[in-house]
Amino acid sequence: MKRVLVALLLLACLPVVAHGQTVTLAAPSNVTAKDVPDDVGNQVALEWDLSPEDRADADGTRSVTGYVIYRRVVQTGDGLESGAETPSGSGVMAFADDFDYEANQPVGTVPYSVTSFLDENVEGGVSYMYAVAATGPGGTFSTLAVTAMPVVPTMEYINQGKIWFLIIMLFISVVIIYFVFYAKRGGQIKVRPIAGLEAVTEAVGRSTEMGKPVLFVPGILDINDIQTVAGITVLSNVARTAAQYDAELKVPTARSLVMTTARETVEAAYLGEGRPDAYNEDNIYYLTDEQFGYTAGVQGAMVREKPAACFYMGAFYAESLILAETANSIGAIQVAGTAMPSQLPFFVAACDYTLIGEEFFAASAYLSNDPEQLGSLKGQDIGKVIAALLLVLGCLFATLSGIFKDNSTLQNVDGYISNNVLGEDGLVPEWMLAAEQDGLDQTQEAEQSAQPAGDGGGN
Repeated sequence: MKRVLVALLLLACLPVVAHGQTVTLAAPSNVTAKDVPDDVGNQVALEWDLSPEDRADADGTRSVTGYVIYRRVVQTGDGLESGAETPSGSGVMAFADDFDYEANQPVGTVPYSVTSFLDENVEGGVSYMYAVAATGPGGTFSTLAVTAMPVVPTMEYINQGKIWFLIIMLFISVVIIYFVFYAKRGGQIKVRPIAGLEAVTEAVGRSTEMGKPVLFVPGILDINDIQTVAGITVLSNVARTAAQYDAELKVPTARSLVMTTARETVEAAYLGEGRPDAYNEDNIYYLTDEQFGYTAGVQGAMVREKPAACFYMGAFYAESLILAETANSIGAIQVAGTAMPSQLPFFVAACDYTLIGEEFFAASAYLSNDPEQLGSLKGQDIGKVIAALLLVLGCLFATLSGIFKDNSTLQNVDGYISNNVLGEDGLVPEWMLAAEQDGLDQTQEAEQSAQPAGDGGGN
């Protein structure tokens, strides 16, 4: 009898073994799973309390090296899993007591001392249960800590964190529509003069007086790039001026589609000016798609033909300074326009006139006087004013709140601009939402206290 008792005590002292894994660690606790708000229904956020053994020992070793996260699809009563056409037999309501840790693939792992995990691989409308286990050296595990309730990720049709962005965009859209209709009714919309566009007539006239051609370079990207499209718009104006002044216009291109578009644009401009006889499609030609091969070809044309005016309108990279310096060496007047921030300094330094960023895109409205383009340009200017005011107000209140730290009003205004207007906390600040929730909870408690007991007051 004594031998039997001793054997039972020894077995009780041995660690628990489940499907080949030794379960010796203390499990984490208070595992919660919540749907991530303001998303498309593909994220679940998990949080838990650390295992009591998640600490460093005296010798620096750790019993807990990390945590593994497991996921199960919850079976619904209709025989199908929520949102998924899967037979009911494959879904389970909970994790089995003899759960095989190694046979089941976890959805994620985190190192020790981490208490959260974001599951970004879920399906909206499907119910999930989660479990977290601590892991240790030698393939040891803790028991599973399972969420108390399943979680169902849902898609939010409105991102509450971007409400202010929606309000501002709706306001700008209304302003743009107003100015478009205002321009169509004959209203005068003032556009700031752009020196580079004003110099087109001067540059083409100079070429005519000197008996030299005009060179137009539409960038090195294809016609699907917005900068190339903007450059072709400027080319139309340059071609009309060249037709009026009887100046020879040459357009070397780096893309075949750009060549075709440029030919049609220039031909239409010459026809519009009544000079179809002066149009020569051979002056608009294709060189090569290779960047520096194209640059070398344009350089050669500059050196041989010595144009009196050079226009660079489009997307440029390292070839910008090469072209500008070559044209400068032959004494040509240069007008450049691009939205490439890295190349603007070279054009500003080497060219006579430069369209900087938005000026380049505003050129189409400036040159065409189209009511829709002018109205859109004016509405966008209003949007820039709003953005500038928000930034100024944000900087002002951030400065004041830093100086007057005891002023709660300044702190609230600064926090609202930073977190709600310029941030992603939505229209209502978090402290107001918390206060509102506290009020609802107190109201519910009062209502429950006022209700008569179901047993006639015996309890």
